[in-house]
Amino acid sequence: MIDLRTALRLDAGATAALGVVLLPLAGPAEGLLGVPASLSVAAGLGLLAWAVVVAWVATRPSRTLVIDVVAGNALWGVASLLYAILARGSLTGLGTAFVAAQAAAVLVLLEVQILGVRRPGETVTAS
Repeated sequence: MIDLRTALRLDAGATAALGVVLLPLAGPAEGLLGVPASLSVAAGLGLLAWAVVVAWVATRPSRTLVIDVVAGNALWGVASLLYAILARGSLTGLGTAFVAAQAAAVLVLLEVQILGVRRPGETVTAS
């Protein structure tokens, strides 16, 4: 069971961690995953910026701000799944699994955040 603030903190931490990993490994990951280095760098920088936003929202999780985070996470999750499907020809098997796994992780956190918006103050569990 997890409360909304904790879910937001986990989201911010995981987002920052992925951003930090993508930046220095963009070149090597291109061959391993099939993700263009330029896309990994852009995603890494975007993730670091998003992590700052989500961490800030975790300190004051108003309904409006959390809905904004939910919308951003939904967009990222859906875009990632679409990329995993549409870029299958250029992604390696590991690349497809990596993109799909991070999208799934985002969507699980998204579910907890949605439940937190619907039931403020309660501890919620993702299904």
